[in-house]
Amino acid sequence: MSDLVKIERDGPVAIVTLNRPEAMNALSKGLRAALAQAMVEVDRDDDIRAVVLTGAGTRAFTAGLDLKELGADTSNLGAANAEGAEENPVKAIEQCRKPVIGAINGVAITGGFEVALACDILIASENARFADTHARIGIMPGWGLSQKLSRMIGISRAKELSLSGNFLDAQTACTWGLVNRVVSADQLLAIAKQLAQDISTADPAMVRAYKNLIDVGYAQSFADGLGIEHRISSEANRAVDAEAVEARRLQVMERGRTQTS
Repeated sequence: MSDLVKIERDGPVAIVTLNRPEAMNALSKGLRAALAQAMVEVDRDDDIRAVVLTGAGTRAFTAGLDLKELGADTSNLGAANAEGAEENPVKAIEQCRKPVIGAINGVAITGGFEVALACDILIASENARFADTHARIGIMPGWGLSQKLSRMIGISRAKELSLSGNFLDAQTACTWGLVNRVVSADQLLAIAKQLAQDISTADPAMVRAYKNLIDVGYAQSFADGLGIEHRISSEANRAVDAEAVEARRLQVMERGRTQTS
């Protein structure tokens, strides 16, 4: 694995860190390839049940595509939109069967914003800020930002951000539904890891199937999504064992008694 991306394992949780802090974790050609490789690796590792994705340092989750690199050579720009997960880091995050929690430790700008939106869950530090500067740079988004953002925060808010290039602070991002919660910078990674650990205690096959059901249905109309859920649940639930349900019911009750929040 390249030094540009670090993978740390904490039991069933993988912490994947973009590791170019001196360049605000800008997505150079090398970093894009390393991130795609890292996400494919954790997806294939059966011992990993959940993933935390973050950036090294305190300034940036990732500042997006490396504009210094592109300013010298745009020949690899098209390759950034490669269809396969082995080459495209956003595809690799989206196609990871394990839940991916984005721990947004600083700015997430343009392509970095797109990397954040590829995650399943976003937890932001109080230092996090988001910006879409595609219109100002003159590069069209190719990793889904133009379609995802409007579905998450509404079309008028998405247009405000994307057409102005202005920053969105963490608390407003939370109010708008872009991130799940905002936490102190010194607690960000611990809170993200704890959520990943919570997810990892559920049956991994069920988590993978449920995540896929949500994603597949969300990409359809509401009516079609309901139809997909009905078809999949009807088939899957016929195989449910009553004794297994009772055992899990007791486990859920016991876990509920110990949870404080």
